[in-house]
Amino acid sequence: MINEEIWPEPKERENNMTIEERLENMERELGRQKRRNRWLLGAIIVLLGGLVAAGAFKTTVTTAQAQGAGTAKLISANNFFLIDENGRPRAALFVGKDGPSLSLSDENGKTRVWLRADKDGVGLGLYDENGKNRARLWADKDGPVLALRDENDKNRALLVAGKDGPSLSLGDENGKIRAGLATLKDSPTLVLFDENGQGRFMAGKAKIITPDGKTIEYPESSLILFGPDGKVIWSAKK
Repeated sequence: MINEEIWPEPKERENNMTIEERLENMERELGRQKRRNRWLLGAIIVLLGGLVAAGAFKTTVTTAQAQGAGTAKLISANNFFLIDENGRPRAALFVGKDGPSLSLSDENGKTRVWLRADKDGVGLGLYDENGKNRARLWADKDGPVLALRDENDKNRALLVAGKDGPSLSLGDENGKIRAGLATLKDSPTLVLFDENGQGRFMAGKAKIITPDGKTIEYPESSLILFGPDGKVIWSAKK
């Protein structure tokens, strides 16, 4: 236990100080205040230097109000470019007159990912190592569309969710549609095509116009086979 006679309370020690001791304490306190002022001045100079540098790059850094234990920061600029350790551009984010865009590139400078949002809709594109667009997702007022393409820029799969219902088309290496599936308001329909684009098989509700101009309607539970000339060679309906 501390002996209060040897180590009195602070207020009591202050009352027992001599004038010389009080002056020494004041000098020490003034010295501490000067050091604090020098540190504060240095911090202000560093802060101003950082703001000047930020202004040179036309970037404004704003510190938002602290939320909870953390502090949110907002960086405002028109364009952002990211480069790798070799100085090669790998990402670009910019805002044009039509809207914002984001592109990501590989180590060879080829664009591999593209993202855009404008007044007409939003789109996402994926590219291979040769710069070929292999997949694209687009959404506008008419609905979303997903297109898959091969290395020769031929559409191999197309998925559309339109106002009348979703549809799926599959193509061959020549870009010809070989299969189509649509779920419309009336009923789903499946159609298979040959290499010339001629429908050869149909399942579902359909309206067929024969070569002689005759119209035949088939109900939902129908199967139809066509010849290479487009004529019905067999059908079953119920």
